[in-house]
Amino acid sequence: MRRRPSLDFSLTGLTYTCMMLFMGLAAINSQANLLFAVFGLMIGVLGVSGLISRWVLRKLELHRVFPEHLVVGQPASISYVFENKKRYWPSLSVTVGELDGTEAFTMQPQAYLLHVAAGTRAIVPIQVMPKRRGVHHFERYQLSTSFPFGFVRRAVGRSHRDSILVYPPCAQVDQRLLMTCLSAETTGSRMRPRRGGVDEFYGVKEYRTGENPRWIYWRRSARTGELVSKEMTRVAPPRLVILVDTYLSERSIEQHAGVERAIAMACSLAATALDQGLAVGLCAWSDGWVAIPPSRGKRHAREMMAVLARLTLNTVQDHTSLIERARHLIRLDTTAILMTSTGLAQNLADVAKGTFLMIPAHSDQAHAWFRFPPGVEFEHCMPAEQEPVRNGIAESRS
Repeated sequence: MRRRPSLDFSLTGLTYTCMMLFMGLAAINSQANLLFAVFGLMIGVLGVSGLISRWVLRKLELHRVFPEHLVVGQPASISYVFENKKRYWPSLSVTVGELDGTEAFTMQPQAYLLHVAAGTRAIVPIQVMPKRRGVHHFERYQLSTSFPFGFVRRAVGRSHRDSILVYPPCAQVDQRLLMTCLSAETTGSRMRPRRGGVDEFYGVKEYRTGENPRWIYWRRSARTGELVSKEMTRVAPPRLVILVDTYLSERSIEQHAGVERAIAMACSLAATALDQGLAVGLCAWSDGWVAIPPSRGKRHAREMMAVLARLTLNTVQDHTSLIERARHLIRLDTTAILMTSTGLAQNLADVAKGTFLMIPAHSDQAHAWFRFPPGVEFEHCMPAEQEPVRNGIAESRS
């Protein structure tokens, strides 16, 4: 993050000042009226430059226009709306630089305004590259200009609070993973049978008073002497429940990177499955258990992505507690998928055989199923307040 002083001289301005002082010494030494006139003119130019640069920044207001959300590793556009409230004078050659929230991006967001006339607005878009998930707040920013001659750089600080939510990195998910999730189906490529419908024969049960007599199985009833009725199936689309293990046994860079990869894998799978019409749920720890029942729709997708983006530091609840907490979400028609930063979940195959998948973040299987953009660095994807300590000194923030 670069912050300019309120008043500074550029290299051109320093050169000009040296020439002005040299001219003043020459005038004093020679007592020539022409040199005194030139020296006074140079002082006037420098004073006018400082006055105009100050006038350019007066009554110039700034508003940010953010998209609904950003995604780590994907370029995004942010717009700055400059409003010149001066009555007559325009504002020219103005640079804006953010002072807060810069840790969310690979570089400090800066924009350059060429010209905005008096009483009008100008929109300047810039492109940024998010690198950290979570909610980031922007408040302080700095306006600077070196207009008109480039001798004097003047800067003023302003504040206007805005917030933006950055989603975890989104990978391209291999279709083989979705086929693995749906492999337990026995009716169609996107369906699985359940009791209580009218589609296919499922079995027989004891007939109870009040039930529809159409479903009485007369042949079996005549043979056994007791009324029994048919039980049919109803076909329902499959449901996924994603379990995100964010437990950190130690605050090392490797474990933080594994947790961030697991979160990104969960985000990618949820987005892909919801796009294909599957019902997806979520269970994770974030200063308390967060359990979202499986559902569909864009609103549900935004809710899940927001929860994954805001996941907090977890040093208390491990994968065993996570699985126990998620049991009420896992039904006969549900496939549970555990995203974990370690390989410990490999020993939990007896929890729910056939409907329980474990994907360690650093496994060869995970690298084959999830292809992230090459610029994503999971060592820096966590929110700044969760950044681990390196060699006893907290890593500096951009």
